[in-house]
Amino acid sequence: MNAFSSVYMPRAIFYGRDSLKTVGKETKLRGTKALIISDQMMANLGYVNECIRYLQEEGISHSTYLEVNTEPTNTYVEEALELSKQDNCDVIIALGGGSCIDTAKAVAVLATNGGDISDYMGNKKTATEKPLPLIAIPTTAGTGSEATDVTVITNTKTDVKMMIKQMAFLPEVAIVDPLLTVSSPKHVTAATGVDALSHAVEAFISRRAHPFTDHLALSAIKLIFENIRQAYTIGEDIVAREHMALAALQAGVAFSNASVCLVHGMSRPMGALFHVPHGVSNAMLLPAVLEFSKDECIDRLAEMAVVINPDLKDLNKEDLADRFVKDVKRLCHDLNIPNMKEWGIEQPALEKVIHKMAQDAVASGSPANNPKVPEEHEIIELYYACYDYNMKEEQNI
Repeated sequence: MNAFSSVYMPRAIFYGRDSLKTVGKETKLRGTKALIISDQMMANLGYVNECIRYLQEEGISHSTYLEVNTEPTNTYVEEALELSKQDNCDVIIALGGGSCIDTAKAVAVLATNGGDISDYMGNKKTATEKPLPLIAIPTTAGTGSEATDVTVITNTKTDVKMMIKQMAFLPEVAIVDPLLTVSSPKHVTAATGVDALSHAVEAFISRRAHPFTDHLALSAIKLIFENIRQAYTIGEDIVAREHMALAALQAGVAFSNASVCLVHGMSRPMGALFHVPHGVSNAMLLPAVLEFSKDECIDRLAEMAVVINPDLKDLNKEDLADRFVKDVKRLCHDLNIPNMKEWGIEQPALEKVIHKMAQDAVASGSPANNPKVPEEHEIIELYYACYDYNMKEEQNI
């Protein structure tokens, strides 16, 4: 562990029911015209108009970009950036899931620093100018992107999901209103919830973890295990939704200040090449990657096991570590998380690109933060293991 650690998060975080109502006043503090980056679903649900109403109450004009209908790509970034410049917007509002927020982060940075978003990959270009103020409003409880300095954008020219981490990509304001997550369908609730769990677990086992991130990660893990099944089964349960929104926020702060690990490194190529949504691909990988990593993080796995099962505290650490991995597997089974084969990925198609996937995973840097750092051939073996991975095993434990 380093002699000292640092923690960064948005300048202001508004959390709780009806916190969306703060968007008008917070925007007015930062500019006069907002670009709302969202998607058609959020417009259909009325969330975009609700946001616009709060802006109008404060005399703030707006433009809207509603085309973020898949995982974020450089094309969305370019289109939204052009609209921002054309309409002289001086504040960016992201309203939606992680795709909308990550797109908005890129727009806010490029608006003042120039270049193409791919220029920032691997920190080849560093943002030196202050980005446009960004207000991030998540409508899912999962990515935690509202509280991170990371954006993940797919380069459609290279089929690489670019993970870019710089302080400039950190939103200035996060507004986390759990009422906005009630509309999430079951499969989105499951995928984003396990995404948040992946963030918290990887932040806790990361080689770059520290006490501050540990506290947030463990709190998030406890909240997720206590509430995700209820949020999944009874989507209108606002208490469960509220706890999941808080967990996603905590997990986002945790991994942004520690790191993610092997799950995320392997997940991004699956999204880029097979268009598997980020939360789903993380969920597909998490149990098998924990099994792979277990021997190098037994103490940490045991600690997480006790957090969600306090009555097991007297078991030895190896048994506790096994128990946590099985609890994660059981959770994925209960949430109907598919494996790669069930998702529809054909094995010949996987075999054709599996070496590129492993290379891209290593190049992302995330696997190097894993307790057990894999060789490229081990990542390939893990992809094959996850292809038809059986979440139903050992359900009687």
